[in-house]
Parts: sequence; structure tokens; C-alpha cells
Amino acid sequence: MATAVEAGRRRRAAAVVLGDIGRSPRMQYHSLSLANQGGMEVDIVANGGSDPHLLLRENPLIHIHEMLTGISKISGALSMLLKAAIQFIILIWYLCFKIPRPDVFIVQNPPSVPTLAAVKLASGLRGAKSIVDWHNFGYTLLGLSHGRSHIIVKIYFWFEKHFGRMADGAFCVTKAMKHELDKKWGIKLGNSICSAMGNDDCISIEKEVEDRNTTVFTGRVDGEIFLKPNRPALVVSSTSWTPDEDFSILLEAALMYDRRVAATLGEDDSMDEGKLWIDIKNGKQFVYPRLLFIITGKGPDRKKYEEQIKRLKLRRVSFRTMWLASEDYPLLLGSADLGVSLHTSSSGLDLPMKVVDMFGCGLPVCAASFSCIDELVKVNNNGLLFSTSSELADELTMLFKGFPEECDELKSLKVGALNTGSSSKWSTEWERYALPLVNQVRS
Repeated sequence: MATAVEAGRRRRAAAVVLGDIGRSPRMQYHSLSLANQGGMEVDIVANGGSDPHLLLRENPLIHIHEMLTGISKISGALSMLLKAAIQFIILIWYLCFKIPRPDVFIVQNPPSVPTLAAVKLASGLRGAKSIVDWHNFGYTLLGLSHGRSHIIVKIYFWFEKHFGRMADGAFCVTKAMKHELDKKWGIKLGNSICSAMGNDDCISIEKEVEDRNTTVFTGRVDGEIFLKPNRPALVVSSTSWTPDEDFSILLEAALMYDRRVAATLGEDDSMDEGKLWIDIKNGKQFVYPRLLFIITGKGPDRKKYEEQIKRLKLRRVSFRTMWLASEDYPLLLGSADLGVSLHTSSSGLDLPMKVVDMFGCGLPVCAASFSCIDELVKVNNNGLLFSTSSELADELTMLFKGFPEECDELKSLKVGALNTGSSSKWSTEWERYALPLVNQVRS
């Protein structure tokens, strides 16, 4: 920390996100580490929308500057150029005039346009250095809607590569992405960084119901809270409701589980649904539990899938969609029995931070399979992989048979997830790999 204060002036960093900072956990992690481990003043320049974590809002070294977001709905080729131009002007205004001069800019990519150019110009004008944190490739995301061969996508690719190579340093999230940037883009990086903040904020379901006598999951006897042996299994999935996450896979798998359990238990769909839940309330034990899916996140396709859920007429599976504050999300993860990730990656080279956070809370994961997911999810150790809805349904049926006491496969994955979360911490990796780069580029 001593190096962060020189000549009576505390060193300063600016974290730049052309998006909702509350939905950018990795940049929030960077900001906290720059302040707490780097001892630097941190200015976050980002769009508003969702509240960032309380730790950021209460940290005296971190200052949040929300940019105007009224142009987010512009679409069409010419309108996209106008939008980029307006965003560029807004970024330059904030980076060059609204915040104190930083020693280093750390910018999230994607989006690449116009962020990378704006940060490069601002760093030159203010005598600062710039570091790009590569979460994914922006041109591959644009290619989901336009196709990789579209002229706009090709221009975006050139822009991203050209200005990405002009940065003074870089981080990324996977070994595969590091190799791609090195061999094909000419961008040299240190070690990739992809760990959770840790499970200090995670909490068990027993602690969350201290002010209630009973829930569908818990009961209270003589003042002691206990988990009901016939409780539903709690499954969590976090989604951005975008095309690179096919939510229909989860809905189809849930329907298959619902029908398979009905057949196994000899339940007829003509049976009154209320009786099913009355039996649970009265303590009846089942070979396969009811499943409660909590789906968190915001995004454009949420309404569409909520309508599909209503039409499924599920009886042994329930869905709830919600958006949680940053400090509440780990409480949910710490109370869940299984996580599901539908992220497939537009580039095939990034990793879902949602899985990182799940492991940070010791939560095993069933994840959609793609090229580099095995850097994070170790099959039969901390999770399982699936490619189809049928495979996911098979995994749900296998893992939850005998829940909660006689589900050995699920318990084994839980141990693996806890080990993953405890062995790989963000603070440790950041201090080992990121802090030296920050110190190097600003010196």
C-alpha cells in the first residue's frame, strides 16, 4: 500500500464500464481490490441502473460516477453510428473532465465501441496508462444478431483488435482467451484471472429465517431452526436473458423432470395439485423432491420466457423470476442445493462469472457445455456438463434421487464445489497477477 501514495498524493485508478455497474460483478471486484489491496482512490465511470454491492457504496476510496443512459434504445445501422458517437462524447467528458486525473484506466471489454478508443484517447490526454479486462470478444456478440460475415461485424472486429492492441496492459478470464489474444491478436497477457470474491457473504437457509416460525424449507422446534427432510430442492440459475443463453433448455428439462417424477411416483395429473403440497406439509417423504427454481437477472427475453413458464402447467416443479441486490445474491447461493448455468459463450473463450460466484459459495453446478468450460467446471468433481435438455433432465433426476439425505452424487459435488471455492480466491489471484501489472504500467 505504501507504493499507492507518492509525493503526498494517493495513486488513483478509473474503472470504466459502458454498461450497468450493478450487473458487472467482475469490475466491482476490480474496484474493491484496487482500493483495498492496491490502496488507490478509485473512480468508477459507468451507466446506472442497478445498485452495485454495498461494499462499493460504503468504501470511502471508491467514487461512482453514473453516465447518462437515455440513448440505450437506439437501433439500426446509421443509428448505431450516431449512438456510438454520442457515447464517445459522453465518455470523453467524464474521463477527461468529470473525474480527477487517474494514473491508470481499467476498462471492461466488451463493449468495444466506442469504449476502447475513448479510453485510449483519454489516457493519452491525461498522461495515464490503460488496461483492458477482456471478458469476451465484442464482435462475436454482435455476430449473434448480424452474422459473422456482416460488414458491421467485420468493422467492429477491426476496431476491437486495433484499439485493444494499443492498451498498455491486459487481463482476461481464460487460458484459451489468453492463447487467442497472444497468437492471433498480438496481445501479450499475464495469467488469466477468474475467481470468486469468496464465500464470506454466503449464508445458509437456517440463518435467513430467524424471524419466522416455519417456511416450505424449514421448521422451528424449541427455538431451534431445522431443515425439513421433505423440503423442495432449491435450484438457482442466473441469466441475462440474451441469445447466448438458451433458456428453453432449462424449461424443457424441468418439464421432463416433472413428467418422470410423476411416472415414478405413480402420480396422475388429474390428482389435485393442492393435495401434493398438503402431503409435503404433513411430512410425507418422496423419492424425488419437488424442485423450486429461482431465476435471477434482467434482460430482453425475460417476459417471453415467463409467459412460456405459465403455459407449462408444471406440478412438481415451480419457477420464480426475480432481480436481487448484489449483497442478497450470495445469500441465495449459500441457501441453494444446485446451480444451473445456460451460458454457452459467443466466442467460446470466456467463462460465466455466475458459475465462479456459485463455486465461491460452495454451490455445485450443472453447466451448458462449450469449448473452454472445462477450465472451470470439473465433471464429477464440482459439477456436471450438458448439451441438451434431455441430458440436463437426466442430471437433475440422478442428483436429486433420495434428496436430501440419500443423494450421494450431489453431496460429492458439493464437497468439490466447496474445495474449488476455498482454493481459488479473487483476492489471492488479483494480488498475485493483477496488482503487479497495475504497478508496472503506471510506473
